[in-house]
Amino acid sequence: GSNMARERNANLEVVTTGGTGFGIMAMLAGAERGFLTRTDARDRVKSITDFLLNRCPRYHGAFAHWINGGSGATIPFSTNDNGGDLVETSYLMTGLLCARQYFTGTDPVEQAIRTTVDTLWNQVEWNWYRQNAQNTLYWHWSIDKGWAMNMKIKGWNEALITYVLAAASPRDSIPASVYHEGWAGNGAIKNPSNFYGQTMPLGPSDGGPLFWSHYSFLGIDPHGLTDDYADYWQQVSGHALSNFAYAQADPKGYYGYGATCWGLTACDIPNGYQACSPNNDIGVIAPTAALSSMPYAPEASMSALRFMYYKLGDKIWNPRLGFQDSFRLDDPWYSGSYLAIDQGPVVIMVENHRSGLFWNLFMSCPEIKAGMRRLGFKGPRL
Repeated sequence: GSNMARERNANLEVVTTGGTGFGIMAMLAGAERGFLTRTDARDRVKSITDFLLNRCPRYHGAFAHWINGGSGATIPFSTNDNGGDLVETSYLMTGLLCARQYFTGTDPVEQAIRTTVDTLWNQVEWNWYRQNAQNTLYWHWSIDKGWAMNMKIKGWNEALITYVLAAASPRDSIPASVYHEGWAGNGAIKNPSNFYGQTMPLGPSDGGPLFWSHYSFLGIDPHGLTDDYADYWQQVSGHALSNFAYAQADPKGYYGYGATCWGLTACDIPNGYQACSPNNDIGVIAPTAALSSMPYAPEASMSALRFMYYKLGDKIWNPRLGFQDSFRLDDPWYSGSYLAIDQGPVVIMVENHRSGLFWNLFMSCPEIKAGMRRLGFKGPRL
């Protein structure tokens, strides 16, 4: 098979581009910790890079959100979303670049991984996704639907990484004006707010769903990181700690919420999927929300981990798959599902908390340093 990450445990055919980027990083953590050998991790990553290069259609260099894990064919995510997805591609590229920086050996397999990663990375046409040279990036493009989705990528949300990679591209980098106008809205991204005792410089007052503070920062190290708009450590740590404080205040009176049971983000809910946050709280907790916040709020994350593992135990824990996607203690409900985009960040962020592995790998890419500097970022790794 392709060795790409399944979208969900229940569907064997659909693999997911962003989840595969996370999956590659999780394999590197596994190799570091002895859960699999370096050789096994290397061979799996090689099969992924070969599959991406040889079997999967690309749309001006970008991959589709969903792919058939056997054939490589695009599986439409929705009627008009049947082509390139620039944000999903960004998560994939983050994983691929980490693999390139990790597999530095002289053996032919590691050399081949580096060569293929560079090919895939160099061939993303970031400027195409400006839809005729506008000062913004667009999320989707397809061969037959064109720009029908017409969705601008603008902040604050999970897609900061897309602008960072677009600026960092060795062959097709965007001008800084695309970031400042398109992502940051010429400063409109700023919305300094205090929520449950935490100050956040960007985005909605409640911080939004917690994955906004996870996905881009699997690779980008927020410690001491600033630009024209924010102190990013203040943003992400404030987001996690305010979410933790919100659960303890529990303004809606949901049973179980508190210092050991917290974390609101996009996840499965009864009969659906929803981006949960304090402003959209239906009583459903997602383990990935608290656990992927480990570097930002380690004590709060550990208290959630102990509760979910020791108290809820086999109601939500599977030794092979990890924690279920989500659960509700008020009128108890357990999702029974496992999603790549939620499982991956847990492994990655726990490892970042322990060793900084992915921050070290990703921020060691010379292109990333140069691209972030071009956008006005400053920080200890730049």
